[in-house]
Amino acid sequence: MKPIIIWLAMIPTILIAQTYETSSIPDSLKSNANAIIRFDELHVIIKDIDKAIIKHKWAITIFNEDGNKFARYLNGYNKLISLSDISGKLFDSEGKLLQKIKKKDILDLSATDEETLIDDLRMKQFTFYCKRFPYTVEFEDEEVRNGIFFLPYWQPINSEFLSLQQSKFIIETPSDYKLRYKQFNYLSQPSIETKSNSIQIYTWEQTNRPAIEGVIWQPALDELITKVVIAPTKFLIGGINGEMNSWNNLGKFLNILCKDRRELPEKMRQEVHKIADMLPTKKEKVTALYNYLQQNTRYISIQLGIGSWQPLEAKFVAEKKFGDCKALSNFMVSLLKEVGINANYVLVKAGKNETFNLKEDFPSPYFNHAIVCVPDTKDTTWLECTSQTISCGYLGSFTGNRKVLMLTDTGAIVVLTPKYRAKDNLKITNITAIINDDGTLKSEINTIYTGIKQEKIQSIFNSSTQKERDEYYNHKYDLPTYNVENISLKETKGKIPVLNEHLNIISPNYATITGKRLFIQPNLLNKEKKLTANNNRKFDILFSDSYIDIDSIKINIPQGYRLESKPKDMKLDNKFGNYSIQYLVKDNYIELIRKCEMNEQRFPPTDYFNLTKFYEEMSIADNSNMVFVKNL
Repeated sequence: MKPIIIWLAMIPTILIAQTYETSSIPDSLKSNANAIIRFDELHVIIKDIDKAIIKHKWAITIFNEDGNKFARYLNGYNKLISLSDISGKLFDSEGKLLQKIKKKDILDLSATDEETLIDDLRMKQFTFYCKRFPYTVEFEDEEVRNGIFFLPYWQPINSEFLSLQQSKFIIETPSDYKLRYKQFNYLSQPSIETKSNSIQIYTWEQTNRPAIEGVIWQPALDELITKVVIAPTKFLIGGINGEMNSWNNLGKFLNILCKDRRELPEKMRQEVHKIADMLPTKKEKVTALYNYLQQNTRYISIQLGIGSWQPLEAKFVAEKKFGDCKALSNFMVSLLKEVGINANYVLVKAGKNETFNLKEDFPSPYFNHAIVCVPDTKDTTWLECTSQTISCGYLGSFTGNRKVLMLTDTGAIVVLTPKYRAKDNLKITNITAIINDDGTLKSEINTIYTGIKQEKIQSIFNSSTQKERDEYYNHKYDLPTYNVENISLKETKGKIPVLNEHLNIISPNYATITGKRLFIQPNLLNKEKKLTANNNRKFDILFSDSYIDIDSIKINIPQGYRLESKPKDMKLDNKFGNYSIQYLVKDNYIELIRKCEMNEQRFPPTDYFNLTKFYEEMSIADNSNMVFVKNL
C-alpha cells in the first residue's frame, strides 16, 4: 500500500504543474496580452448587516515587462477591515514552484500620502521580481469587514492588454438577507443555490476572454467589460443603522452622519456676517464666502473609520483651517447657511471622463468626492471646495457632466452637474510672426483658453514651479527646434473661466530655403495628425469633449519673394465635426484662418474608416506648405 500513498501525495504537485504550464494557454488568449488571469475567485460571505468575510484567490501569468505590474500584491486594512492569511507563490513557465512569500517579506505600510494628515488605512504589499518570462504568480488573502456599507464588486478584467481564462464571483448570504446586485455586460443571471435552507449562494462566472487592446477614442474599460456590483439593503456601520434600497434612504443615513456638524464658532459667525451682509445680491455673497474659503483653508485628507464618509465638524475647520473634501464642503454649507443661503452637500464620483457614475436604478455608495450646490431657479452655482485656485461656480472635467447625489433636508435626490459644450471650451489663438532671410521664425502668440480648454494651463499657472512651467512650454509645441520667451498668463474667474496666455517663440530654420525657393508651413502650432488604420475596430468611437479651436496667423516673409504655389482653401462639414482653413497672400505677408469644432459624440466602429479620411484631410491641410520663389 505504501507506493499508492506516495502516488496520491504527489497528485497536488502534478495538478499545480499542469495548471500553471504556460504552454497550455490558448493562442487566442495570448494575442495583445501582457498578462493573463489564469483563475480568480472572489468569495464574499455576508454574515449579517454588519459583518462580511471576503476570501480572494487568484493567479496571473506574466508575458513581458509591461505585465510586471500584475506581479504585485497590494491590499488595505483599517479599524473596520482586518486582513489575514496572506500567501503568495511564484512559478516558472513549466509550472514549477520557485518561491513562496514569507511573512517577514510582506511590507506593512501606512497609506498616508502628502495630502493626508491622519488616517487609519494601512497597506500590505509584496512584489515578485522575475526576469524570465513567462512566469506565474498566485496570491490569496482574507478580509473581515465590520460594517458592510461598502461591498466589493466583481470586474474579471480590470486592465487593457489583460486576458482571462477563468474568474468566479461567489456571494454567500443568510437566506433572509436581501442582496441587491446590478450586472454590466453579463448576459445571463447568476446561478442561485440554497444550502441547508439557511444559506443562499449566488455565483457568476466568466471564462476565456481575450485581452482588450486600447485604441484611440475607445470607450472607458468600465463600459466594455463584465462587471457586477453588489450593495446591501439594510446595513450597520459605526453603530449607525441605515437603508440603501433608495437614494432617498441612503441620503437619510448620510444626513445622520452630517447631523450637528454645521455649527460655527461665534467669532466665525461674526466674521461671516461682516463679509456677506453688506453685499446686495446672493451671487456676490456666495462668491465672497467661497473666496474666503479658498483663502483661509486648505485641503488635507483625514480618513478614520466611518470618518471616510462622515465630515468633520465645521468648528474643526474654522479652528484648524484645513479639512478633506467632506469637511470643506460641509464647512462651505455652514458659511452659506449662516447668512441665510440654502446650500446642499453633494456626493460625486469624480475624475476626468469618469464613466462608472451613479446608476439611478441602483442606490450604492460608489462615490469618492464631495462638492456643494447652491440651488437657484435660474442660476444654480456649483462649488469645488478643495481647490484654492478654481473659479467660483466652475466644476470642469473633474466633476462636471454627470449624475450626483444631492442631500436634502428629507433625504437625497439625483441631479446633474453642469455640462460644458463646445462654445464653453474655446481656444482662440492670434499669432503675428516674421520669417528672416535665414528661415528663422520669430512669433508673438496670444491665446485665449476657456472652460475645459484652460484647465491644463490653469494648473501650470497656479500649481507648478518655474522649472516645471519651462519644461512644459519647451515640450508643448510640434516644432523642430524652438525657444519660448516672455511667458505671461492672466486669469479671469467665472463660471466659465478664461485664461489669457502671451508668449514669444523663436524657431531657427523654421522655413526651408533651397536655391531661390522659400518653403513655409503657415499653420504654425495647431495641427491634426493622421489616424492609424484599423480595419477590425470592435468598439464604438467616443468623443468625450466638445470644443472649438480658432487660429488666426499673420506671417511676414522676407522681401523679394513672390508666390509660386499655395494650398487650396478647405471646408469640411460632416457628422464628425466642422473644419475650415483659408489662406491669403498679399504683398509680403501670409494670412491663415483655421477653425475646428468637435462635439461630444458616439459613433459605431464601422464609421472609423470615414473618420480616418476626415483626419487625413485635416492633417494634409494643416501640414501643407506654401512655396515662394525669389524675384530675379
